[in-house]
Amino acid sequence: MTEQQPTDDPYRGWTDRPAADPWVPAPGAPGVPPPYSMTQPLPVVLSDTLGRVPPARSGPRTGTLVAAALVAGLLAGAAGGAGAAWLLTRDDRAATDPGASLGAVPTGSLSRPPESVAGIAQQLLPTVVSIEVSASGGSGTGSGFVIRQDGYLLTNNHVVSDATTGGTITVRLADGSANDARIVGRSPTYDLAVLKIDRAGLPVAPLGDSDSVVVGDQVIAVGSPLGLAGTVTTGIISATERSVTTGRDDGSERSYLSALQTDAAINPGNSGGPLLDGQGRVIGVNSAIATLSSGISGSGGSIGLGFSIPINQARRVAEQLIRDGVATYPIIGASLDPAYDGEGSRIAEVTAGGPADRAGLRPGDVITAFDGTPVARPDDLIVRIRSRSPNDDVRLDYLRSGAKATAVIRLGSAEG
Repeated sequence: MTEQQPTDDPYRGWTDRPAADPWVPAPGAPGVPPPYSMTQPLPVVLSDTLGRVPPARSGPRTGTLVAAALVAGLLAGAAGGAGAAWLLTRDDRAATDPGASLGAVPTGSLSRPPESVAGIAQQLLPTVVSIEVSASGGSGTGSGFVIRQDGYLLTNNHVVSDATTGGTITVRLADGSANDARIVGRSPTYDLAVLKIDRAGLPVAPLGDSDSVVVGDQVIAVGSPLGLAGTVTTGIISATERSVTTGRDDGSERSYLSALQTDAAINPGNSGGPLLDGQGRVIGVNSAIATLSSGISGSGGSIGLGFSIPINQARRVAEQLIRDGVATYPIIGASLDPAYDGEGSRIAEVTAGGPADRAGLRPGDVITAFDGTPVARPDDLIVRIRSRSPNDDVRLDYLRSGAKATAVIRLGSAEG
C-alpha cells in the first residue's frame, strides 16, 4: 500500500486480509454492487458512506398489498360499527350528548427558542438540499448543504461520482424547486465534492469549529435518508478522531478519514448532509454508518454508529475545489509495507528527495507514533497524515533495528 496513492487497495498483498470485509457499503444505483466499504475491526457492517440510496418506487405488488390492507381495515371498521350499534340498543340509558364539547383548542405557536432542536431545525433546514443523480448505472439520492449564497454546495464525492462518466445531477432546495447542478471539483481522498447551481441569494449554513468538539456534545443531523428530504435527528458526539477508511470494492477512490462519531440516527441517503452543533453550526459532513445488517446491502438501518468528516478539514478542501477545481492532501513521501503484521507501520520505500528522505527515514523503519498518537497499523498512519495539511511539521516516532528514534517531517502534498 502506498501512502501517496490512496487509490491503491491497502490490503493488496496482506497475508492476514479477512476473507470477507466486515464493512459493507450502503446501496448505490439499482442493480449495481455497493461502491464503498470501510475496514474496521468491529463485528458490524459499514453501510458506507451512506451512499446514494435509490429513490423509493412502487409497483403492482406494493399496490396489491396496500389495497388488501385497506379492505381489511374497512371490514374491521364495519364490524366495529355494527357491534357498537348493537350495544347501544341493549342499553336504556342515553349514550349520546347533542351538546358534547371537549373545549376550545388552546392557542399555540410554531415558533421555538432558537437554541432548541426545533429552533435550530427551523433555521438550518432551508440550507440543506437533496441531491438526485441519474447516470448510466442507475439513479440515487444523497444530501448536501449550501456553503455560499451564489449557489455553491458541499456534499460527498461518492454521492455524485457516478455522474462524472455521464449523467445528470439535480439539486432540490428546501422549497421543492429542482435545479441542474454541475461538479466544480471533487476529492476522492477526502470523499468531498463541491457542486454549483445557477441560483443567487441562497441561505448559507454557518460553519463551526470541529476542533472544539468534545465527546458528549449534543448534535443534530439533517439530510435525506432513504430519499426523505428534510429529516432531522439528534444525538451526541460518541468519539472524535475515529480512524475510518472507505473506498470502492476495486480499491479505487479510497478515503482515509479522522472522523467524528455520533449516535444521531443516520441512514443511507444522509451522505453529504450536515452534522450541526448545539448552536446550529456545521461541524461535520455525514459520510458513513455502521450497521448490523449482513444480508442485502442497505437492508439494515442506523444502529447509532455514524461518522462525519470534520468541517475544518472539509472547509479547506472546499476552498481549494472552488479556487482550483482540485484539492491537495499531505504526504510523507514513503510507501508502507502491507505485509507487515507487527505493531506500527513499516516503511517499504522512500521517495528520493521527499519529506521522509529529507528527515532521514529509511526502508525498514517502523513508525510507532504520529505527533504522540500511537500507530497500530498502516491505515492509522495514513488517517493521521490526511488529518493534517501540506507543509505542517509533524513528529514521527519510529524503530530502527529495535532502537527508538524520532524525526520531525514537514509534510509534502499531492493532488486528489
